[in-house]
Amino acid sequence: MSSISLIGIVVGLILLIYLAYKGHSIVWVAPVCAAVVAAFGGLSLLDSYLGNYMEGVAGYVVQWFPAFFLGAVYGKIMDMTGSARSLANKIVSLIGPKFALLAVVLPCLLMTYGGISLFVVVFVIYPMGYAIYREADLPRTLLPGAIAFGAFCITMTAIPGTPQIQNIIPTTYYGTTAMAAPVMGIVGAILIAVPGYIYLDWRIRSSRKKGLHFEEDPKHKDLTGDLKLSKWHWLCGLIPLIVVVLMLNVLPGILKNAGIADWNANQSIVVALLGGIAVTCLMNIRNMKVILPAISAGADGSLTAIMNTACAVGFGSVVKIVPGFALLKGAMLNMPGSILFSEAVAVNVLAGATGSASGGMSIALEALGPQYLATGANPEYLHRIASLASGGLDTLPHNGAVLTLLAVSNCKHKESYMDICVTSCIIPVVVSLILALVWGLFI
Repeated sequence: MSSISLIGIVVGLILLIYLAYKGHSIVWVAPVCAAVVAAFGGLSLLDSYLGNYMEGVAGYVVQWFPAFFLGAVYGKIMDMTGSARSLANKIVSLIGPKFALLAVVLPCLLMTYGGISLFVVVFVIYPMGYAIYREADLPRTLLPGAIAFGAFCITMTAIPGTPQIQNIIPTTYYGTTAMAAPVMGIVGAILIAVPGYIYLDWRIRSSRKKGLHFEEDPKHKDLTGDLKLSKWHWLCGLIPLIVVVLMLNVLPGILKNAGIADWNANQSIVVALLGGIAVTCLMNIRNMKVILPAISAGADGSLTAIMNTACAVGFGSVVKIVPGFALLKGAMLNMPGSILFSEAVAVNVLAGATGSASGGMSIALEALGPQYLATGANPEYLHRIASLASGGLDTLPHNGAVLTLLAVSNCKHKESYMDICVTSCIIPVVVSLILALVWGLFI
């Protein structure tokens, strides 16, 4: 029965990837694929849907909705007030179009490290990147790869202290903080950044040798002149980012040492995002007419984001209870090498299967986290490897952020996905496995 159930898991995963790749909503795709897994596992379809599936969805929403909601609101306020755009434009003015790649990647890194959702970053950065690549006369199809490289991996998973949810989720399972394993995180960031940047720079040089030029996007409209911003307005983009990072990584320690409060990671991220929202609103008080609609738009957007991820978690909740998962779990735990390598493989596989970094990591850690911790492995190493691995196979073609980026850029998979895959999938996967092997020698 277990072997048949394991086949059902594979069939369900393949079906999930295929339907999501075709652009179908995971809100209905996930329960259908979960039903396939349940059927092969000999479970009642109705009970597994109303019970395990919905419990997984509801549990994820209850735990992570505040972070999704406040993150989306914060990002939308930064977007609609022009704060993020002002910061991006300031960076461009300092760097110049000669370094077009850096001028796109650097703002992405700053914004994601400052707590802005990568989905919001895509919408904010694309118009700016479009203008940069047009002035530099570079093929527009190279732009999605640069945006993904800056937003989808380094500051999402690797650099210690990032407020992105992929760095917060492991704290729940391992009792760590957002600054877990700083040396490993920095090494990981460098190992991802250097080859990724070299690859994208090679792609730019190759396109110039081939005589390729910028081609206008017929669907793109420049949004200039809609906000009258002062010369110093770029500080409205920078200061809130700094506030969020400091409130997440410094304030909790100060309050704990003073005996005032002892916040967990969930509480810290909520307070940090509230601080970022408050500072952004205060610095844009003259644009109150824009702020209120931004809050509403962010609130609406957070529902779609968390439901997509929660449905993927619901699918994983059904997978965990079928007999075949015991075989899969045993294979992961008994994999050659250290327990860190086992975790890196497990998180990568499940993040790829669900097309979600946070969803796949949540499934993996919910099922295997206690066993990993029970081995006596360093919790901080487990945290950082889980975070790094979540940002690898998650960016397969059916990933929601990838689909959003290509849609916003008006590019097809065959035109731009290869750059996204190399920099945000292949390189992070290799780095997470290498670090797991190396650091595994010390646990």
